[in-house]
Amino acid sequence: MRLALSQHQRATAFDAEAAEALPGRSKAMTLPARDPVGSVVTLWRYPVKSMLGEELNASNVTERGLLGDRAYALVDSADGKIASAKNPRKWPRMFTFRAALAADAAPGESLPAVRITLPNGDLVTSEQADHDERLSDALDRAVTLQAAGRGDQQPGPAPSHRPRAGTAEEYWPDMEGLDFRDTVTDFDLPQDTFFDCATIHLLTTATLDRLRESYPHGRFEVRRFRPNIVVETSDPASRFAEDAWIGHTIQIGDQLRLSITGPCPRCVMTTLAQADLPKDSGILRTAAQHNRVNVGVYATVTHGGKIRRGDPIGLD
Repeated sequence: MRLALSQHQRATAFDAEAAEALPGRSKAMTLPARDPVGSVVTLWRYPVKSMLGEELNASNVTERGLLGDRAYALVDSADGKIASAKNPRKWPRMFTFRAALAADAAPGESLPAVRITLPNGDLVTSEQADHDERLSDALDRAVTLQAAGRGDQQPGPAPSHRPRAGTAEEYWPDMEGLDFRDTVTDFDLPQDTFFDCATIHLLTTATLDRLRESYPHGRFEVRRFRPNIVVETSDPASRFAEDAWIGHTIQIGDQLRLSITGPCPRCVMTTLAQADLPKDSGILRTAAQHNRVNVGVYATVTHGGKIRRGDPIGLD
């Protein structure tokens, strides 16, 4: 096993101490308008790391991202590592599970329970006493469901709290353009979180359109890339539009402001089958050939607030 920083961690870093001082923790206020670049078309939250998530119409956003995003994770009972679809050889079935919060998440309140739909359609909730056993049976591997340490929420009573940095594994396929080939590396998650890197992942429809043009047989759907915010750009002719926003701040709606910190390098997860999407290594290969493996951008929250589908987006 090799220990290495993933491409994601090199793209940007999460600074928990700086997050504590963000103005998003303060009373909501209306910010001045910026130059329009697009609008929010979809919002996504993934309550359990590496499971399928839920599409939202609106969400509160704090320095820890969309409330409830990556709030839980499975931990391998054998080695203590975080379960991640980045290593599909070890965790081949993660995308056959779907997670949703049992209630709306609100800043400062206890983390809601999570409902997990198993591959056979059965439901497991974090409030059930036997949730670890049922999840372990479904995965054929002993796991525990754990809650991340949340700066904006208190952990709920059921899953145990994980108050330290975790480690996960990433498999690198044998593909030109990647930092490693046909090997597995370890990477550390930011302290007290289950994020790979940054708290927000943003993707534009312009980028998906550009990738489809480059590889027409591939299904470049939002689900493959697991963003939190999908933006329809004002200029339909723009390509990889969000790359030009790196180093800038965007405003979403009246309150939310994000700092675009770096590109989002992609991994083997984008190639995996999920629901009706087939396995397709051409997805990752196209990203490597046409945009240095990057699809979307990472962001940190500099001023929290509410985000809604249809909100206008302005660029500083």
